[in-house]
Amino acid sequence: MALPFKKDLEKYKEIDEDEILNKLSEEELKQLEIALEEIDPENALLPAGLRQKDQTTKADTGSFNREKLLQYLEKEAMDYKDREDCVPFSGEKKGKEWIPKQKPIEIHQEQATTLDPELEEALSSATDTELHDLAAILGVNTLVMSSQSYDGTCTDGYNNVIKGEKVKPVFDEPPNPTNVEETLQRIKSNDSSLTEVNLNNIKNIPIPTLKDFAKAMERNTHVKKFSLAATRSNDPVAVAFSDMLRENKMLKSLNLESNFITGAGVKVLVEVLRDNDTLTEIKIDNQRQQLGTSTEMEIAKMLEQNTSMVKFGYQFTQQGPRSRAAAAITKNNDLVRQKRVEKDV
Repeated sequence: MALPFKKDLEKYKEIDEDEILNKLSEEELKQLEIALEEIDPENALLPAGLRQKDQTTKADTGSFNREKLLQYLEKEAMDYKDREDCVPFSGEKKGKEWIPKQKPIEIHQEQATTLDPELEEALSSATDTELHDLAAILGVNTLVMSSQSYDGTCTDGYNNVIKGEKVKPVFDEPPNPTNVEETLQRIKSNDSSLTEVNLNNIKNIPIPTLKDFAKAMERNTHVKKFSLAATRSNDPVAVAFSDMLRENKMLKSLNLESNFITGAGVKVLVEVLRDNDTLTEIKIDNQRQQLGTSTEMEIAKMLEQNTSMVKFGYQFTQQGPRSRAAAAITKNNDLVRQKRVEKDV
């Protein structure tokens, strides 16, 4: 229920203040200015021009002379006395001077191992054969002895060197030999011999070309596996492939790993996969930035509603979505196994 005084204010809502001010005469404006002077000048709701008096009608004091103004300011600055300090500075330093503590240098002295005089004498007079026999008894016969040559064979015929394993060289992965333009044309022509497309690690594919691949896949009925990992794909590419998944009823596996797709692009894919019953595997892990908790929750909800997804390549960061997704994938695998058993029977 509106209060009585609020009802009286309703009629002022449609008033145009600018129109009223434009109709006021110069004398009425002066009266209004005098009335506004009595209002609090610190009121933040007032325009800046109304918080002080209008001084634009003041007469000029004379012609402007820059040199005289500078001379005046310099004279005023020279005549102005500096404020005296309450306590004059005498140059005396108070308090103790801080000296950083020096850490003591630890000197490690090697402790010499001493043996009984009888053992010392026996070892010093032992032959190489006796030393090898002693090493074999102690279990250290594979140690390098002082009398061995560089090829790992001792001068007395004993081979006691542990030979190191050769390091197997790790070669770089060969470049992807896929011909991008030729593959795109084969998809558009619905080539029956093309069942798998691999564009992984081809980083120079333009974004419009990747969109063309998604558009061509909408009508393709033979490709069952499509991979475009590490192709610098982004959210527009994810949206294009989500549109493709609405039309394509043949694709079984889609790999979008190691790209620049954000949580927004993944959510578009997830929304499509709720009703998709043909795709059984999708990989979206290792994007440039984390997808976020809300996106992971949407993924878990999608997997709970989808009955055909048996492999989902993504490393969850939150425990809740991770456990829900694992349970959903297990459920889908059980359903697939039951259908296979029923079909065999």
